[in-house]
Amino acid sequence: MGISDANVRFALEATVEPETIARARSHALEIGADPVSPPVGAQCAVIAAASAALNIVEIGTGAGVSGLWLLHGSPRAVLTTIDKEPEHLALARQAFTDARVPAARARFITGRASDVLPRMNEASYDVVLVDADPDGVIEYVEHGLRLVRPGGTVLVPRVLCGGAVADPVRRDPVTSAYRSLIQEIQSSPAVIGALSIVGEGLLQLTTVAEPRV
Repeated sequence: MGISDANVRFALEATVEPETIARARSHALEIGADPVSPPVGAQCAVIAAASAALNIVEIGTGAGVSGLWLLHGSPRAVLTTIDKEPEHLALARQAFTDARVPAARARFITGRASDVLPRMNEASYDVVLVDADPDGVIEYVEHGLRLVRPGGTVLVPRVLCGGAVADPVRRDPVTSAYRSLIQEIQSSPAVIGALSIVGEGLLQLTTVAEPRV
């Protein structure tokens, strides 16, 4: 095992996942919803906490794992979560109930993100998590940057595509989209970006009120 693999395994084993989130993860795996890994979830929680987030949008509900991590980091936040799969939303509702998340702190929207996001208010959210159809990742990130307030953060898990992004031979549309996102958007003066390679990868994009010096 290489140093990189050992680090990944250590990070996974060292992350303590709350019991309610672990149960939601088990349900997600049963239906093939592919939840974010515990290290990525924990990073999302830290960012939500550091942002003192009160309004969060999640694009791609799954079975509620990432949403619970976000609310774990910011217990006073209201989460709006969007998914086109009613089964996923139903499981997420149950996971939130099991975690004793008050109904007023979670808003579930059934629909395609491409239809829902244009109707949402811009500069109104502290954190936007983009974990939906990878074919639309560029569009969703653009919406996310529109929705967050100055100083707000857009989070994009799975951005490394299982190692495909680092492989120069891979040039399929999804891999190319993630690669372009990582390489190009971070150079924008409108955001401060960072790429974490723990777990499946997490791209973090924080908007700034004024261009960087």
